[in-house]
Amino acid sequence: MSSAAEHDSRRFREVLDSGNTGADVWADTAYRSRKNEEFMAKRGLRSKVHFRRAPGKPLSQAQAKANAARSKVRSAVEHVFACQKGPMALFVRTIGIARAKTKIGMANLVYNMRRLVWWDGRTAPA
Repeated sequence: MSSAAEHDSRRFREVLDSGNTGADVWADTAYRSRKNEEFMAKRGLRSKVHFRRAPGKPLSQAQAKANAARSKVRSAVEHVFACQKGPMALFVRTIGIARAKTKIGMANLVYNMRRLVWWDGRTAPA
């Protein structure tokens, strides 16, 4: 546990799940640092962290292309969180992790039901 005022990037190593069998680590520019990149390399993880441009300089063409590909994947995931935060007005303020997990689980269930209804209402192309 940490203070809510502390930025997530300061807890990068703690956030990584050692039980996760995937090798890719997806994150935004806040998590890109030499220290974090070395940490991931030592553990055999592949960095999919967005590149940060140097002040006053643009990204190289290769970095911009890599960021665009990473953003395409991340946008599909971020859409769920945006929907829960916006239209669903999800705000987790509970006492105990079990209640928080239940509240988030219910929000996920509602999101999936809404998506099912949306997909079910679509007609097949002629």
